Amino acid sequence: MKDMLNFKIKAIAANIRHTREGLNYTQEYLAAKLGISQNAYSKIELGYTKITVERLFQIASILEIEVSELINTEKTVAA
Repeated sequence: MKDMLNFKIKAIAANIRHTREGLNYTQEYLAAKLGISQNAYSKIELGYTKITVERLFQIASILEIEVSELINTEKTVAA
């Protein structure tokens, strides 16, 4: 159970990173939009920081994507 949860957290983080990279946004840009440091944002993409639902919605809004697309772990290969 815990391994599956960790996989899903990493997969969501990978979805965020891939979407950001696809838009040619930097980590610095996302961090500034979220009002956090680049280092704190990097930890989100690495799956080290567990994010809140509110933060997930903020990230989705900045990336102009539905939250459901970010949390879809079916086709994601976690980094």
